[in-house]
Amino acid sequence: MEVSAVMPCRNEEETVGTCVRKAAEAIRRLGLRGEVVVVDNGSTDRSAGVAAAAGARVVREPVRGYGSAYLRGLDEARGRYIVMADSDDSYDWSDIGRFIEPLRRGRDMVMGSRFKGTIMPGAMPWLHRHVGNPILSWILRLFFGGRVSDAHCGMRALTRDAFRRLGLKTVGMEFASEMVVKACKAKLDIEEIPITLHPDGRSGRPHLRTFRDGYRHLRFMLMCSPTYLFFIPGAILMLLGFVPLIVLLRGVVWIGGHGYGTHFSLAGMVFVTLGFQIIILGLYAKTYSHEAQFEDDARFINRFYKHFSLERGLLLGALVFLAGLGIDAYVLYVAVQARFSITIAELNKAVLAATFMIMGVQIFFSSFFLSILDMKRRGQL
Repeated sequence: MEVSAVMPCRNEEETVGTCVRKAAEAIRRLGLRGEVVVVDNGSTDRSAGVAAAAGARVVREPVRGYGSAYLRGLDEARGRYIVMADSDDSYDWSDIGRFIEPLRRGRDMVMGSRFKGTIMPGAMPWLHRHVGNPILSWILRLFFGGRVSDAHCGMRALTRDAFRRLGLKTVGMEFASEMVVKACKAKLDIEEIPITLHPDGRSGRPHLRTFRDGYRHLRFMLMCSPTYLFFIPGAILMLLGFVPLIVLLRGVVWIGGHGYGTHFSLAGMVFVTLGFQIIILGLYAKTYSHEAQFEDDARFINRFYKHFSLERGLLLGALVFLAGLGIDAYVLYVAVQARFSITIAELNKAVLAATFMIMGVQIFFSSFFLSILDMKRRGQL
């Protein structure tokens, strides 16, 4: 079997027969040995019967979800090359040959691009076309690299070997993002071709939910990128926090006739503490992602654990805590000398001292947890 055309289906009796016939005719026209697999994902109409009558092999997936349907269909597919698209007649199944040709030339995956091709009037809502899809595709390129202009295009193809390498798992609409994210992480050879998107041929309500599914795509990409989810926000918070902590050590700072004092030092302490905690959570996430084989690039984690040990973490935490304690002791000494008539500058130093002591405790106890995760990563637990 050379080609498998896989299409998910739920209550699409109006269009699934047309899609099956187009795919089967394209396979015959190309002279390929192929099949059309329709995954019935809980239809309550005649979709399964219409698909079977048109020549498809119908398999059933009781667990609802875009990803669930595709995972079942991809697992059932017997072809060396697998072409995927919806069964609502919005994608032209006659285009199978254009997707197979790059795979035959050695590409691992072929993505359709509606933005480089043609979007027919009424085929895509304005919000999806000009806001949702471009922004989500840009975020995916920023986080994971690659040059995919339309990361959520529903028509794509890949080799069976590539499918096995990706280890896809998500069951909802975020499946579309997962495939591209993991393909970029695995450095698959991806080619993009322009395609035409037609209006949905069904009369019923679309399966896609704009805000719910957009959020699920964004959530998945953030969870796959600890750097952007944890490290960058944490570093920004720490930087914003240390600015007032350092600048206000000499007391109130006047800018434009307004005085900035202890309240802003306290805000700085909150920012530094939160930012540092977020960075530590990022280390947990990076370690777990690698141990769970969710993160392919282990360079950062390997470099980190090359220099990290429980003893070094405990020592660093103790030193940072003692530095804060020393500053606080100095502030107390000054206060005693002044009979507890303390200045704004000394109060701000006390805030800095508290910040160091909190960070020291965080480092001390986080070192134990990071060591536990490292032992699990190395198979010692």
